[in-house]
Amino acid sequence: MSLSVWLSLVLVCLLGAMSPGPSLVVMVRHSLAGGRLHGIVAAWAHALGVGFYALLTLLGLAVILKESPMVFTFITYAGAAYLAWLGIKSLRAKGGVAAKLEKGEKTTLLEAARDGAMISVLNPKLALFFLALFSQFVAIGTDTFSRSVIVITPFLIDGLWYTLVALALSSSRMLETLKQNAVLIDKLCGLVLLGLAARVIVTL
Repeated sequence: MSLSVWLSLVLVCLLGAMSPGPSLVVMVRHSLAGGRLHGIVAAWAHALGVGFYALLTLLGLAVILKESPMVFTFITYAGAAYLAWLGIKSLRAKGGVAAKLEKGEKTTLLEAARDGAMISVLNPKLALFFLALFSQFVAIGTDTFSRSVIVITPFLIDGLWYTLVALALSSSRMLETLKQNAVLIDKLCGLVLLGLAARVIVTL
């Protein structure tokens, strides 16, 4: 796997982690209500769920690529359409990030880990996201090392991103900055997702 391909994978994984949704709600709730350690525990439990989904998706797409290239091509186009839909939805959002910044009740570390893992494992959108994402990388990285990188990358990025969220939310100034720039964050994410969708179509 070339550096440019890996950087594309990193970018999509980062956008996926940053996009507002139920996972962000859980991470923010535990970080604000339970404290920094609760947020970090929830973050890496969530990352384990992401890694699990990544592995299952990679193995499934590899089998489809080998047995039915036409079906794999269809999945790739469908994945591009899904990325484009996410981009349009993000462009039309009016500060979705800010809407997700809400507090919750204090919980134990075990509950933080449970919530972090379950919100990723039970999120069907995560499976769709990986289908959209991995379809363009599976055919490129066929060796064991490349496939390991494809699985480990989203795991690490997800864990590191939500760890950063937990650390940032310990500062009230940072929280206020996120709220003030929520609309801009949505617009930038939307543009990048649309660009990535176009790249998938062009490179097929």
